Amino acid sequence: MRNKKKIKFIILTIFFITFVLFLYGPIFAVIILSFQGPNGGLTFPMNGFSFHWFYSLFGDQLVGDFKLSFLRSIVLGLIVMILTVLISLTTTLAYRKKFKSYNYFFYISVVSLIVPSILVSLGIGLIFNILNFEVNWYTSGLGSHLTWTLPFGFLIMIAVFNRFDKSYEEASKDLGATSWQTFKYVVFPLVTPSLIGVALFGFTLSYDEFARTLMTSGVKNTLPLEIFGMTTNVTTPTLYALGTLTTFISFIVILLTMFAILLFQKKKQGII
Repeated sequence: MRNKKKIKFIILTIFFITFVLFLYGPIFAVIILSFQGPNGGLTFPMNGFSFHWFYSLFGDQLVGDFKLSFLRSIVLGLIVMILTVLISLTTTLAYRKKFKSYNYFFYISVVSLIVPSILVSLGIGLIFNILNFEVNWYTSGLGSHLTWTLPFGFLIMIAVFNRFDKSYEEASKDLGATSWQTFKYVVFPLVTPSLIGVALFGFTLSYDEFARTLMTSGVKNTLPLEIFGMTTNVTTPTLYALGTLTTFISFIVILLTMFAILLFQKKKQGII
């Protein structure tokens, strides 16, 4: 019996290590190669250690427009994040009322998750061209990203409210609170951690989205499109330095989100 448990443990350990290597191995390789020396190339072995390629990122670029594309991705991600939180919350509150044909609304809202992203991007781009609207990252690009983030936000909030104890709302109304007061002082504080998670989800999905941006960003690229363009033109570790920098920023966003959730929970418990 013990031998069987040991065998199972060894198999699961090997599987887990393999999974971690496939998941994080390429990331670690890119991070290590981004610290190549000034004469280093795109592959191992390392030719010295320096921050040369990080400095070159912020200098004059012969190929690509890293600074502005990065700024566009951040701005677009923040807009998508805010809209995803607001629309997901309000839509889920309406969905709880069980209006007529609400099941059809649910299926329609998640159908964009089934359609290939490149087809969604192509369709939105074609509609804008037919209507003679200019294709831009902040119009058609924003719409294409919302078709990706909103269904996820909606599904998350539905799962949250399905586990929500309605007795809290009923007790609040019995004490004379209005619907707005019940939402503000009872419902909203309880679902805030989940909304923070939806916000993180919306931002990260938008920040690194490629396929849905391909046909909808217009002439000005977001960061994923810029990186893709650089892969065919850049032959130095500058590309790796850019990957390391964007990965670092993503980790900062995740840590800030975790800190916000922890801070909210402590405040809720009266520790702060």
